[in-house]
Amino acid sequence: MPGQFEPLPGGGAAVALDDVEISIIRSLAVQLLELIGPGPGGEASEDPLAELFAEGPSEPPADPVLRRLFPDAYIDPEGTPQAAEAEQQRAHSAEFRRFTENDLRAGKRENALAVVGSLDALAAASAGEGGAVLKLSPDESRQWLSCLNDLRLAIGSRLDIADEDDTDLLYRLPDEDPRKPMVMAYLWLGGLQETLVATLMP
Repeated sequence: MPGQFEPLPGGGAAVALDDVEISIIRSLAVQLLELIGPGPGGEASEDPLAELFAEGPSEPPADPVLRRLFPDAYIDPEGTPQAAEAEQQRAHSAEFRRFTENDLRAGKRENALAVVGSLDALAAASAGEGGAVLKLSPDESRQWLSCLNDLRLAIGSRLDIADEDDTDLLYRLPDEDPRKPMVMAYLWLGGLQETLVATLMP
């Protein structure tokens, strides 16, 4: 079980994590929460109903990591569209973003908070033991999977990973390269994600 998720009887998944691994994942999840921000519900509202129907931003985020986490919905997969088509795509993307981004952010925050909460509970239960086995329900497993995906997207954006060829190059980075720790985290999270996916497959 070390380093990989395994299915639990009756559903869910388990993985053995040491104290360092718990600390790394928790730190990354907290950084993700800080990046996503508190959202419209971050402060007490005098009108919760109005907040429920609050519209989100219509422009893409300036931060490249947030742009990767919240991409435009309408993108021409065939290449650069004509000017009129590009303008129409931008308008549709802005409209879609306005009504969906707040919910998307809330979902990503909820998943990251679930990861932090389960790691805190694990660390408290295994204090002084150097690590423990994390056991997740099916719902918790899905939250973890979504958060691991978001973490890899965020790190991949910082590393300028656009396709599989870029990933292959990362394996050959020298140890003295300052990106090496981030690369190792990216690859490790990828392994966790892959094995967690396998536990959720019927």
